Amino acid sequence: MEEKLNLVQEWDKTFPKSEKVNHRKVTFNNRFGITLVADLYEPKNVEGKLPAIAVCGPFGAVKEQCSGLYAQTMAERGFLSIAFDPSYTGESTGTPRYVASPDINTEDFQAAVDFLSVQDNVDSEKIGIIGICGWGGFSLNVASIDTRIKATVCSTMYNMSRVNHNGYFDSTSEDDLYELKKQLNAQRIEDFKNGKYELAGGVVDPLPEDAPFYVKDYYDYYKTERGYHKRSLNSNGGWNVTSSLSFINTPQHTFTGEIRNAVLIIHGEKAHSCYFSKDAYNDMIKNGKYTDNKELMIIPNAVHTDLYDKLDIIPFDKIEEFFKENLK
Repeated sequence: MEEKLNLVQEWDKTFPKSEKVNHRKVTFNNRFGITLVADLYEPKNVEGKLPAIAVCGPFGAVKEQCSGLYAQTMAERGFLSIAFDPSYTGESTGTPRYVASPDINTEDFQAAVDFLSVQDNVDSEKIGIIGICGWGGFSLNVASIDTRIKATVCSTMYNMSRVNHNGYFDSTSEDDLYELKKQLNAQRIEDFKNGKYELAGGVVDPLPEDAPFYVKDYYDYYKTERGYHKRSLNSNGGWNVTSSLSFINTPQHTFTGEIRNAVLIIHGEKAHSCYFSKDAYNDMIKNGKYTDNKELMIIPNAVHTDLYDKLDIIPFDKIEEFFKENLK
């Protein structure tokens, strides 16, 4: 049975609406039959076919948060842009809710490219993507398989498979991982008995006094007026507990050395997650023949969430230059 869409019509973003762009909501289906909902931003008073960009992330966020900010900002700079809710989250369909999957979420990005490719005012030979946080990791997966994507930007990247399998900072032992697998599979039985899926919880609230800095960093975005949104998983109940199983068993970035088109990886120097970007870049270069159009940009003193919404820190001039150079 087809799920009914209930799309919010009023502006409910965590950032101000720009007077330089037109905005509307659009929908499209992915290969798994899930209807994705996106905000489309296009520059005003521009004629002809435009270069286009699809934006998603962070992992556990919705399009009303920083992916929308990125998309709107790129539209101000001349690109037709969409920010979309991934499958099973936000205004997009898919049941049960709050499921993540490396395969399905990679497909979500490809479905966005499908949509952009057939728009009358888009040049289908000039399509790029921006992935933020966990979606920065997915964007490299997408760039590995989708030759239609001419340029990829990964901002403040997480490798969700690595962090689920290895723990933060690769600290999980083999025995700890085995115990985690046991717990997650036991949770499957409980979910089956209960007829519903247990949620893992979003960003911890209230914030413990002894919380690590990166937890405080997330709290400062997702749990405050700065970035809270009622449909955001990280701001509220989080993902299904058992979503971790897919990531533990499915590596990402296996084939990034095959990416021929341009890639720009951006990360904050002081971000706890910076090792994901450094390693992804080094692996892509080490394993690839197509290295001349790959770049790693480290932002001095920036932390993880600075690249979510800090307009004085996100290097939009560089991102614009990168896309204009490679979407031509």
